[in-house]
Amino acid sequence: MSGAATGVERIAAAEGLELCRPACRYGIGTVIRQPDEASLIEGVRLAPVALWPDDRGYFLEVGRAGQSLLAGFAPASMQVSASLTYPGAIKAFHYHLKQWDLWTVATGMLQVALVDLRRGSRTFGARNTLYLGVLRPWQLLIPPGVAHGYKVIGDTPALLVYVTDRFYDPNDEGRLPYNDAGINYDWELQHK
Repeated sequence: MSGAATGVERIAAAEGLELCRPACRYGIGTVIRQPDEASLIEGVRLAPVALWPDDRGYFLEVGRAGQSLLAGFAPASMQVSASLTYPGAIKAFHYHLKQWDLWTVATGMLQVALVDLRRGSRTFGARNTLYLGVLRPWQLLIPPGVAHGYKVIGDTPALLVYVTDRFYDPNDEGRLPYNDAGINYDWELQHK
């Protein structure tokens, strides 16, 4: 596994989930180009966004309760939020012990970084990079224990709409710096 972790420094635990800081090699991990790619972190799911463009702009459907990637989200505890982020800004990393996130990029483009912190997961320490937004309209389902963050790429702000399966609880959220030495993610332009 490219960029796989070897170290095991415990950072959090709850209800049978143990999260550990990996020891990844410097880089961006595996770039995910297809929703069913075999190297996708365990439990992460992708689906195309329902998008209808016309001569006035476009309409995008974030989801319908009980369907598609929202199927496991109870309507009584779902929360829908949005975050507008300026070009070049990095928001990373955070994780949840219980909460699932469903991300939909409404405008702009994101370079999304994921890393599996779940000790015992078959993909522990794996990193995925996804390019999501108007040029790749996919939704991203992120399970508890998978650290996530993003950088806005391009020259326009990005609007991220996200649905969580439970109301915000600060006790459920943990943070690691964007330049965490264990994750060792390369946020620089790749110049390929």
